[in-house]
Amino acid sequence: MRAAWAIAGLAAAFAAAAQPSAPGLAPLATAAAQPAAQWRELGLPRQTLPRTGFEVVTLDGQRVLRVASAGSYGNLVHELPAGAPAPQQLSWRWRLAQPIAGADLRGKATDDAALKVCVLFDPPLSQLPPIDSAQLRLARSFSGEALPGATLCYVWDPSLPAGQVLPNAYTRRMRWWVLQGQGSPLDSWRTERRDLQADFLRAFGDEARTLPPVLAVLVGADADNTGGRGLGYVADMALR
Repeated sequence: MRAAWAIAGLAAAFAAAAQPSAPGLAPLATAAAQPAAQWRELGLPRQTLPRTGFEVVTLDGQRVLRVASAGSYGNLVHELPAGAPAPQQLSWRWRLAQPIAGADLRGKATDDAALKVCVLFDPPLSQLPPIDSAQLRLARSFSGEALPGATLCYVWDPSLPAGQVLPNAYTRRMRWWVLQGQGSPLDSWRTERRDLQADFLRAFGDEARTLPPVLAVLVGADADNTGGRGLGYVADMALR
């Protein structure tokens, strides 16, 4: 995943919002073929790669989001309204059917994820390392948007041990948290319920002591570096 471009590209999603979303999250899975309108599809700036496919389907008698990647890149982003009460918990169910062969989040050439759920935060620039702060100021000035200063991505990755937290291969402004990893059975639903403050402080505790405002929640998958294929499902996502 080209993380630096991806984080910068989130500005497009915020700028495109016609009106603020209500507090909480709109449904990922509806009776229609696509998620609720508050979930906006977002790719890379000037993307020429195939786009990751997002489709609402019926699986096991329930409407769920199907996430299919094939040498592709793409995200669904749900912006939160400015000034809304800080959420404390994020929960969802997910299921990985096909991991991406050769993916390894520890290297740039293999930095792909078949299924990820990310939370975008807005920490004060004064909390960031000087180099990161300067780069983010420049990116915000160039884009004209309030880009996230910290992103925590929960990932399902069979190649890594569950519980591992590691920096993104491209930028320390993003951290990976392997929730489902080696030994997690494929084609099996798993329910997650995460304490955002505890998780943020574990992932970014080297530079923060409090939970910053949440800008958005993201669901995505990318296979652009390996050129592989991945398939997963997500359902029942809620922010409290």
